[in-house]
Amino acid sequence: MRVLLKETLNCHPDAAWRAVQSPAVFREVSSPVLTMESLEPRGFPTVWAGGEHPVVMRGLGLVPMGEQVISLTTTTTQDGDVRILRDAGRGVSGAMTVVTLWDHRMAISPDPAGTGKTLYRDQLIFTAGRASVAVWPAFWAFWQWRMLRLKQLAPSWQLDLGVDSPDWTPPMPTATGTGANTGLV
Repeated sequence: MRVLLKETLNCHPDAAWRAVQSPAVFREVSSPVLTMESLEPRGFPTVWAGGEHPVVMRGLGLVPMGEQVISLTTTTTQDGDVRILRDAGRGVSGAMTVVTLWDHRMAISPDPAGTGKTLYRDQLIFTAGRASVAVWPAFWAFWQWRMLRLKQLAPSWQLDLGVDSPDWTPPMPTATGTGANTGLV
């Protein structure tokens, strides 16, 4: 089964790329429909790294959905215009174990219309055996919610460009010592 969405987000592609790699954004676009807690020893990282990230999920923050492993890889097209974050994870316990194939890809590229915005494509391919037809409406509805939240949040990502990077440091105050042009709030 497949869920496929395509939308123009009101932010720069670099900001969108950072956002899709952010566990905080992942949690924000999923909430309150699904809530996730990290099972990694140090909790969620600031930025997703490639590899496996175990989480426990709850529907509406209350209903146990079980554990899932988020298994991330990133790729870039040969010309460098399209960046893809792929989750090929799997359910470990609970309701998510019914899903036997999970292939979620988020593609970020410049808007081809040249607006400076982001063309965002989101594809989920999954199999849940005989339950696939019954599970599809729930995934479809959840993906609609995620897209709505992404569109709402995207304009604010422009303000955070670089701040979520582990290497980011605030600018130094100006020579006058007022800090008026530091960009700090």
